[in-house]
Amino acid sequence: MGYRMLAFLAILVLGSQALASDPSPLQDFCVAIKDTESPAVFVNGKFCKNPNYTTADDFFFSGLDKPGNTSNPVGSKVTPVNVMQLPGLNTLGISLVRIDYAPYGLNPPHTHPRATEVLVVLEGRLYVGFVTSNPDNRLFTKVLNKGDVFVFPQGLTHFQFNVGHTNAVAFAGLSSQNPGTITIANAVFGPKPPIKDDVLAKAFQVDKKVIDYLQAQYWMDNN
Repeated sequence: MGYRMLAFLAILVLGSQALASDPSPLQDFCVAIKDTESPAVFVNGKFCKNPNYTTADDFFFSGLDKPGNTSNPVGSKVTPVNVMQLPGLNTLGISLVRIDYAPYGLNPPHTHPRATEVLVVLEGRLYVGFVTSNPDNRLFTKVLNKGDVFVFPQGLTHFQFNVGHTNAVAFAGLSSQNPGTITIANAVFGPKPPIKDDVLAKAFQVDKKVIDYLQAQYWMDNN
């Protein structure tokens, strides 16, 4: 009975791991469309284009050779290529981004609730890191140079900071067609309607005036 219970628990664990990211497709592709009036199948949150009308352009995106505009308060710009920009990614469980950093530009602490991220530096020098979950909250950091690769586990808070005097560029692959992004400062201090300041004052153990000041700031979305 003990072995059977262990086997059952193992199946549950493996099953939960299998569902931790986008489900595997059951067909060659399912190009996402917005038109719900035409004959279509609803898969992974998107309606699928009739395969008979699919073209190569459904799997094509152009423009990642162009730098993003980093003239903003955080000094970085993320250019995503997920299912919203490239419909052919639907059901394929993968996407990517280009990230441009001005000198000392920051991709602020954020999480991807549905994806692990692997980042490669094309130009420049980045200080990167992520923080593990409670209770340890352990910080893992590394300074990356051109050609270096770093991975950020799914759901963990992470960041990149350009520590060089010149622009930096990185590309990242993500294990979801729509990984989502939760920027910590924006989510805590910039939601609409705002979180009550007495809640945040107690959470951060500071005076409510500090929270009021932070909530009054403009929280930049660099995506």
